[in-house]
Amino acid sequence: MMRFSTLMKHPADWMTGADTDSAIVLTSRIRLARNITGAPFPGWARKNERMAILPELRDKVETLPEMKDAFSHQLSELSSVQKQVLVERHLISREQAARSEGSAIVVNRDQTLSVMINEEDHLRLQSIRSGLHLREAYQLIANVDKELEQVLPYAFDHELGYLTACPTNVGTGLRASAMLHLPGLVISDHIGQVIQAVGKLGLAVRGIFGEGTESLGHLFQISNQSTLGESEEDILNRLERVIQQVREQERNARSKLLEEDPQMLADKISRAYGQLKYAYVIDSKEALTHLSLVRLGSDMGCFPKQAMELCDSLLMDIEPAHLQHKAERKLAPEERDTMRAEIIRSRLQNLSSPVITFITS
Repeated sequence: MMRFSTLMKHPADWMTGADTDSAIVLTSRIRLARNITGAPFPGWARKNERMAILPELRDKVETLPEMKDAFSHQLSELSSVQKQVLVERHLISREQAARSEGSAIVVNRDQTLSVMINEEDHLRLQSIRSGLHLREAYQLIANVDKELEQVLPYAFDHELGYLTACPTNVGTGLRASAMLHLPGLVISDHIGQVIQAVGKLGLAVRGIFGEGTESLGHLFQISNQSTLGESEEDILNRLERVIQQVREQERNARSKLLEEDPQMLADKISRAYGQLKYAYVIDSKEALTHLSLVRLGSDMGCFPKQAMELCDSLLMDIEPAHLQHKAERKLAPEERDTMRAEIIRSRLQNLSSPVITFITS
């Protein structure tokens, strides 16, 4: 069984921009919602009912070949900081972090697969991949789903499909999403039109931690809204097509900014680098914005390619719960801002000043 400290020491590939094509699409995620017949959905169940079904569900998940030596814990065994770390790593939802008794999480060793037990549904299966790899993520989750369906009585209706706690998940129970880095569209003030256009196609655009959260560091999550009446293939095709279009628009926005206002772009990237390299106090929002611009600078050749990986690992490591876990105590916001700046300064020590080649005198 993997310990929490081991989980922390080994970040997943998708957390460090390991994919060669993750400049705009950072990650692809697939989530399946599943329930068991004969047991009330977790939201309606009493604590003793959730506790009663938990051992069977957890045992079946832990014995999956993909979960060999996994991290497996009841939420009640974890501290509030540990739960928040798992939220920041996108391994559990904010809703599950708020639960305790009768709820558990199982994560595979490389953190590409996690199963939330007794969140809103009995099972939430999730796979994350670096870059635009929705199909690979879906393949992993489909295999796990198939294995579990052989040993658990899934709640399934021949007309409606898989039954879920939330009506928007009924049918395939599939939520597919991608995390995109869109500074070009934000800086050029075109992000509003893109969000509107994506919405008209029946897809949702959300902030960094999903529903009800704001976009930080120019990061946006695009996902399907409905699951009823569409096959898994249809959902993936449509999402993939839209993400490719948004990626293209972001590329165009970056090219246009280079062409029309290179000075402004050079100034933003250089200032962001300066603030990160020399600040002694920095809050989460400001740090994410500056890291986003250094990440953009890396894509534009102002920094070595490794700068992008550096930014991606920092995006996670400077989150509030990650800082508190590192400090091994609860930190006041001011202490977090000081510690965040210290970590960034030390990691950026060997990153030399940006080389601006796109300004011609």
